[in-house]
Amino acid sequence: MEDIHFVRHFRTLHSESYYIMQGASLHDNRLGTIDIHFTTTTVHGTLILERELEEADLTKLIEQIDEDLVLSADMPRDDFLVSVYVGKDVGFYSDEYFTEENSEVAGFDDGQ
Repeated sequence: MEDIHFVRHFRTLHSESYYIMQGASLHDNRLGTIDIHFTTTTVHGTLILERELEEADLTKLIEQIDEDLVLSADMPRDDFLVSVYVGKDVGFYSDEYFTEENSEVAGFDDGQ
């Protein structure tokens, strides 16, 4: 795939998450995300795409993820297993969101 680059979202001792961006400008399009989990011998990936890709483009993308992110992590690897999903981002939720939502509901219930 052309013009693909990865932007790290987070990293732990045994996992990493990246946004997959397509484009070479400030107006890059997010193609999806990849979560990578390293075990003692196998690397597991969860690839979530925001649009469908042709099979050839999908396999090229997985190969690029393997080359750019998995192999460069310098972790033992017997196999790279990837689950692929296509979907859309419907929101981002955190503790702060639920705290604010619960405060609004509590205020409403008190007649405020």
